[in-house]
Amino acid sequence: MTVNAATGPIAFLSKARRMWLPLVAVFGLSAGLIFTLAKDPANARLVWTIATMPVLGALLWQTFRSLHRGDFGLDILAALSMAFALSFGESLAANVVALMYAGGQMLEAYASQRAAREMTALLGRVAQTAFRYEDGRLQEVPIADIKAGDRLMVRQGEVLPVDGIVVTDDALLDESALTGEALPRKHGIDDEVLSGSTSVGGVFDIRAIRSASESTYAAIIRLVEAAQKSRAPMSRLADRYGLVFLAVSVSLALAAWFLSNEPRRALAVLVIATPCPLILAVPVAIMSGISRCAAIGCLVKDGGVLEALSRVRVAILDKTGTLTHGAAVIVAIKNAEWIDENELLRLAASLDQASGHVMAAALIAAARERDLNLVPPGNVTESPGAGIEGTVGRHRVIVGGSGFVEHRVLKGSPRAFLSGRRTGEVVVAVAVDGVAAGLIVMADPVRPEAVTVLRKLRDAGIVRIILASGDRSEVTRDVGEALGIEEILGEQSPASKVECVKSARRFGPVMMVGDGINDAPALAAADVGVALGARGAAASSEAAGVVLLVDRLEPLADALTVAQRAVVIARQSVIVGLGLSIAGMIAAACGFLLPLQGALLQEAIDVAVILNALRALRPTGSKAEYGRHIPWFRAFDTDQRAQRNGRTSCLSEKGDFNDHH
Repeated sequence: MTVNAATGPIAFLSKARRMWLPLVAVFGLSAGLIFTLAKDPANARLVWTIATMPVLGALLWQTFRSLHRGDFGLDILAALSMAFALSFGESLAANVVALMYAGGQMLEAYASQRAAREMTALLGRVAQTAFRYEDGRLQEVPIADIKAGDRLMVRQGEVLPVDGIVVTDDALLDESALTGEALPRKHGIDDEVLSGSTSVGGVFDIRAIRSASESTYAAIIRLVEAAQKSRAPMSRLADRYGLVFLAVSVSLALAAWFLSNEPRRALAVLVIATPCPLILAVPVAIMSGISRCAAIGCLVKDGGVLEALSRVRVAILDKTGTLTHGAAVIVAIKNAEWIDENELLRLAASLDQASGHVMAAALIAAARERDLNLVPPGNVTESPGAGIEGTVGRHRVIVGGSGFVEHRVLKGSPRAFLSGRRTGEVVVAVAVDGVAAGLIVMADPVRPEAVTVLRKLRDAGIVRIILASGDRSEVTRDVGEALGIEEILGEQSPASKVECVKSARRFGPVMMVGDGINDAPALAAADVGVALGARGAAASSEAAGVVLLVDRLEPLADALTVAQRAVVIARQSVIVGLGLSIAGMIAAACGFLLPLQGALLQEAIDVAVILNALRALRPTGSKAEYGRHIPWFRAFDTDQRAQRNGRTSCLSEKGDFNDHH
């Protein structure tokens, strides 16, 4: 029988080290102390030795595997100190070291747990079958069997399984998952449509131009997978200081041994040298930062992501659903003099209760926000993607595009109300009793907190903000200029966003913020990907390292500050803890501390640095306010202030303008 890596001895040892070994060490330490109080030192030493052995065995196995990979980590010090302590009969000191090590591993494992989901989040969005015409009849077939040239029927609410050409009727598609454009787009006969788009109009047919595996949506999935594999793994914060400390510790222990001819001095040095300020304090500070982020509505998936978030210098932001609401809302009602604007909205929303159009949902929501009395419509006739007409009370009401309504009115024209229309706005024309009654103007507005959040990002050290959107260049430019963003990129495909991330990275770590499936590859490719999980696609949440749990942007800027503070506190704990440890090591090398005394001193140092690390749980001000009085903060933060005056150029705008009507 073949042993699976997920269930074999390696996985077992990993779980044991994280869960059971700390309990074994605590039990052994407690039982040994009971034997000591009972004046039975022999059994006390035996219990301490037995309690140390499982931890030491698991540690030696892990050390062997690390050395085999060429990874000379800090775990070697803990293994040496436990082994030497047991060999010299210092079983209590060995048990204390075992407890410190096992407890640190458990804390680190807890801090680095992440809520990852499988790539089925992407695949599950598209149905696994489609309706294909065969010999004049419709047959349901697996999408894997579809090939170029096949004719398919797409119903309302279905996701296009393959890229194709519209061959019958107009197609009204929600392309927000692919392009980020919040409002649906109409496609006529012979227009190309992309897999991953959702039909929000009537039934239409397409002719496949690519197989499912070669279509746009499948390409996005492959981009996400490739970006996740190519991203360099985060090293632990502790490891950056570990090799130097390891060399100093071993050198000092050997020097103490050879100069004094006292091996117990070397043991005392190694016991104190056990790098628990690194093994314990760093995970506690990082875990506290993660917990604090969760409290403000921001899920950081692991400690490496929090560390990367603290170093971010470039922010690339999607538009739709990120800087804007991602849904159409009413921005103006242009009504005729003979009808009140609320009455115009009430009649239109009442009729739209019989429609499944996305604009209908927005009208109904707006009417309910105004507490308007909606009544059931009658005699309804809908032309999918064009408009709807019916009876509301005593009135005959028509709602739809300007052309649809104009062809059905007896007096006036909806186009008379079109003055002052801005880029990105969509108009819904309304006629009452055969007379043009006005227009309802809809758009995807900028979030009210966006300006404040951008300012906070700059205050937190973000020196480059880039707006990259799949929406039309004109719409993207309007939003970017309104928010004071200088680097604006419109009509970007998922692959283009990935290239933008790569281009910007040479100026510093990059944070990508988005909420759509089209953002998923860039989220995975960035140093830190941030997804709006409250309304975003499951795929973008999977690809991101940070997920906003609320539909607001404020937690993003706050999380950046929390991450910076947590890393500063972690570095404090490392420097202070290791400074005290080195002082203790020197004292032990000079013969002033025995191994047990050294272990107890190290335990006291651990408590101090852990209490300091827990301060990351508390809310605080900005990193600048926190760090400016810390002497060692400036030395460790030099890299975070470098290259602030650079500029990246990943802009390649396309000038096409495609109206919605």
